[in-house]
Amino acid sequence: MMSLLASHSSVPSLNYKFNVFSSFHGPDVRKTLLSHMREQFSRNGITMFDDQEIERSAIIAPALTEAIKDSRISIVILSKRYASSSWCLDELVEIMETKKAMGHIVMTIFYGVEPSDVRNQTGEFGITFSETCARKTNEKRQKWSTSLYHVGTIAGEDFLTWNSEAAMIKKIAKDVLEKLNATPSRDFDGMVGLEDHLREMESLLDLGYDGVKMVAITGPAGIGKTTIARALQSLLSDKFQLTCFVDNLREKYHSGLDDYGLQLRYQEQLISKVLNQNGIRISHLGAVKQNLGDQRVLIILDDVNNIKQLEALAKDTTWFGPGSRIVVTTENKEILQQHGIKNSYSVDFPSDEEALKILCLYAFPQSSIYHGFEGLATRVTALCGNLPLGLRVVGSFLREKNREEWEEVICRLETTLDHQDIEEVLRVGYESLHENEQSLFLHIAVFFNCEDGDLVKAMFADNNLNVRQGLKTLVNRSLIHISTDGEIVMHKLLQQVSRQAIQRQEPWKRKILIDAQEICDVLEDDKGTRIVSGISFDISGIDEVYIGKKAFKRMPNLRFLKVYKRRYDDNDRMHIPEEMEFLSRLKLLQWEAYPNKCLPPRFQPEYLVKLDMKNSQLKYLWQGTQQLKNLKEIDLSWSCQLKELPDLTNATNLERLDLVFCKRLHGRMRTIEKHSSYANAHQGPTYIKDSDCIKDLHSLKNLYASGCKRLALLPELPGSLSGLYANDCASLKTVFSPLNTSSARLCFTNCFELDQQTRRAIIQRSFRYGNNTRLPGREVPAKFVHRARGNSLTIRLDASIVSEHSQRPLRPVYEEFYGYLLSICRTEHLFIFKSGLQYFHRSNTSGEVVFEFSSKYQDLDILECGVQILSQEYFQKSNESENLEGDEHRYEEKGLQYGTTSLDLVCSEPTCD
Repeated sequence: MMSLLASHSSVPSLNYKFNVFSSFHGPDVRKTLLSHMREQFSRNGITMFDDQEIERSAIIAPALTEAIKDSRISIVILSKRYASSSWCLDELVEIMETKKAMGHIVMTIFYGVEPSDVRNQTGEFGITFSETCARKTNEKRQKWSTSLYHVGTIAGEDFLTWNSEAAMIKKIAKDVLEKLNATPSRDFDGMVGLEDHLREMESLLDLGYDGVKMVAITGPAGIGKTTIARALQSLLSDKFQLTCFVDNLREKYHSGLDDYGLQLRYQEQLISKVLNQNGIRISHLGAVKQNLGDQRVLIILDDVNNIKQLEALAKDTTWFGPGSRIVVTTENKEILQQHGIKNSYSVDFPSDEEALKILCLYAFPQSSIYHGFEGLATRVTALCGNLPLGLRVVGSFLREKNREEWEEVICRLETTLDHQDIEEVLRVGYESLHENEQSLFLHIAVFFNCEDGDLVKAMFADNNLNVRQGLKTLVNRSLIHISTDGEIVMHKLLQQVSRQAIQRQEPWKRKILIDAQEICDVLEDDKGTRIVSGISFDISGIDEVYIGKKAFKRMPNLRFLKVYKRRYDDNDRMHIPEEMEFLSRLKLLQWEAYPNKCLPPRFQPEYLVKLDMKNSQLKYLWQGTQQLKNLKEIDLSWSCQLKELPDLTNATNLERLDLVFCKRLHGRMRTIEKHSSYANAHQGPTYIKDSDCIKDLHSLKNLYASGCKRLALLPELPGSLSGLYANDCASLKTVFSPLNTSSARLCFTNCFELDQQTRRAIIQRSFRYGNNTRLPGREVPAKFVHRARGNSLTIRLDASIVSEHSQRPLRPVYEEFYGYLLSICRTEHLFIFKSGLQYFHRSNTSGEVVFEFSSKYQDLDILECGVQILSQEYFQKSNESENLEGDEHRYEEKGLQYGTTSLDLVCSEPTCD
């Protein structure tokens, strides 16, 4: 069994290129034992050096010497004719010297020979050895003999004692995994009790088993299930070909979809995340098996709360390749029973000693109790009910507090803690905040959890709240954390605390309304008050609502309005009078399944920051020109009745426009004629014409127009564009030329009507900048000097384009390109992409580089391939001609910096080796 908990000190600090180097006599084992070992090692994620391309000679090749040093383990297969090869014996000497000098691990397999015959060079093995030494010096013979003696003393697997070669190989693979002892991630260092949890999971996962296993981590909210799962991913990621952590599944339930559509959406998200590409679309429920069925994957499904999630993402173990592991975290054990997951680990509360350590880790700078605080810390730990999340939040608040302040906190905890409802303890973190910070906490919990921090700051731009300082305070007190991409994240248990805090307020003092029945009364009977700043209305289960004409009139300070469905049902009986008056100072208008064909005629969006009307019945938003200077995001996705977009000329700060599946959208798309930063129209039929102002959108990053079947022309695009996705645009013929989008990825999958001029412009632009491009095509463009039929080609590098300074020889380099799910291609397509590989060769000489392209998908054929070498001089000329700024640092070293590569392929994703 591989240990997940290997100590840091036991693992060398070297970075190894291979896990295993094998030393063997080819005719004895290459087509039998060795080939079976390679197959088993591949299943277990063990990388093994392959020597088949190395030419045999009288002396051991430098590449083999280097490969031994680049490997963590050497496996010596001692067969009957092993000693007949001076090459093998020299290899063995090198292995044993590396073991002595570097702590290299050596394992042995005695394949039809006795270990004693190897040690003493006796029997048939000894006779063969003597024949090899006949014309060698005594010094050479002594080196070989010494190495054979030492390797013969290493306990290994004796093939003669095994009834099954397959069983022996599985045992070897398991031993290799144990010896590799991959360095544990330090992200989870110091987490109290984590090692015990991982030991339990180690047994449950049984990584030596070749089949697929689904296991679960169960326990109450806040107990640490997600932390354990993330630690597992961090420790095990290098043992699998692909890994994926699907988080917050509870929050990703998509209303407005039937069961089939829901499963498609879940699978799209999973495949996108596994392949690290956003926006992947699938058309059938076999996509997971199609893409992952031959891959050894580790997939963690976090916070599962609905059986439909498991049915969509991991219905059957046959969806995943041999050796895969699916880990599910959930609070609901019934889901596991329904799905047949029998292997689960229930996370218990930490012991009193562990809980005290967790509290001290956050409450005291040195993680040890200050003198005089022992009793106080013990009391706080008990009051927190040993809940890890509660200990962390309360401990963070108590940091640097004196004894009197500790006593005050304990007094509050003693009066509010209910062990049956242990999450109440987290209220102390909220109550410790100043009034403005409490308000920010509540608004984030109700409206802005998992939202971008800059968007949240814009929401409070004209408010007296110091949002920047408030966010810092919430982070320091462990009430939220901000992800690496700027997303504000609050634990769901803390969101529950916020709801309890709101419900405890006197009704006339509530700034945020969340109770559905109370909101119905307010909207139907015009009972709102000036104090209300936000409404979060879950309409799930509401029978019928008649909103009053002046329902919002008595709430002049309303800034945030959110109408949503926590669970999907067919009930959309909400009646909105056409003349209803929305308030003019709304910052957030989020109304899922809005039932009317347009917004009220007196709607004023001047202060809106985000407009979210997904799954609506809207045919249009409003008529005429509106003041939209504050608007940053518009989401109209799945508004299938939408026929036209409003005039967004004044939306000078618009950053995101989402028109996914707006199937009836037509007319001039004035919205992206000026000022938008992120336009998303994939899958929605759109017709863009005469929109030559797109080029002035200097902050536009991504333009999604996939599925816009009426789209015939793309006008000039801005140079800031990083992605143009126009897949399945059946009418698209023309894209403005020249394409000055130097960094943009261009996707024109299934755009079969592109005219020749447009195709040439797209290919020229990809050739020029070396960025990824996909479009229909039957052959590699003639622009590529190096072309070949099939999936490989060899290029002879001229000394003039390789480095004059580096003395490193050419070495094999492997690159993989994920995320181009080409199974949607309906015929031959051209895939052009850049390679960041750097090749070096000794000066004044020439060398060869072999490019081989392969795919993990069986349904892809690579018909042609091509490579174009782009030297430093090429880029210098491009920079001079276009006066590009900020790129000079990319070309400091003379030599081959980039290769632009082209494939003519069908149906799936290529990998460049």
